[in-house]
This record gives sequence, structure tokens and C-alpha cells, in this order.
Amino acid sequence: MINRFGDPFEALLAIQRALDARISSDWMGSRTSGTGSFPPINIFQQGDDFVAIVELPGMDKNNLEIEAKENTIRISGRKTIQYDEGASIHRRERIWGTFDRTISVPIQIDPDAVKADYQEGVLALFIPRAESDKPRTIAIR
Repeated sequence: MINRFGDPFEALLAIQRALDARISSDWMGSRTSGTGSFPPINIFQQGDDFVAIVELPGMDKNNLEIEAKENTIRISGRKTIQYDEGASIHRRERIWGTFDRTISVPIQIDPDAVKADYQEGVLALFIPRAESDKPRTIAIR
């Protein structure tokens, strides 16, 4: 008995098409945690510390939760969109639902000193490096 396999490239392309279809079918679902990078975050270093800029348009800051531990920051929340009763939705591109993002930085942070500022849909997180993680200058005798 001889097993015949089809073209391996066609099999790979079929897998790729199936993955693409799966991703695109859930893109506008009610979940935003796990299927994409929402909310979008930019992180940059400023001196010894880090700053994270998080875009959260339309979010009420009371629906946000921020946690800090070791070298990670966790941002979670719920974004809601209200429609008038009886409204017929013809297109939905605005993302809504719950989200949960964890970001890691390459330093140990001081969780008690992390500061958050939220204005006009932009969250700024100021993430200081822990004193124990800062380099020490060694005096030579």
C-alpha cells in the first residue's frame, strides 16, 4: 500500500487560509482580550524609567484597573458603547467589551511609585525603576 501526499505547499497554504479566516472572523467580536492588541500601547524609556502611552478613546477611567508587580504592568477594563433603543446597526467597527493586557519591561519596577494620568482618552503610565535595580557607582580605594 502506497500513501500519496498532495503538494505540501498547498497544504501549508490551506492552513494559512484557515488561520486567516479564523482571525478575521473574530476581529469584530465582543471580546477584545486575546485576539488582538487592544488597547494599543507605546512604551519608551526616559532616563532610568519607562513611560507607557495607552490609547483608550471613549473609556471612562472608572472602568479601568491598573496593577503593577516586579517588571509587569496589567491594564484591564471594560469599554461600552450605548446605542439608542431600537437602533438598527448597519456597520460596527468600534471595539467594545472587556480587555486585559499585560506588558513587561526589562527592569524591576517600583510598583508603589507608578503613576497614571488619564486625559482625553489617553492613559500615560510613568513606570519608575526600582532603587534596587539601579546601577551603583563603586568607589575605588
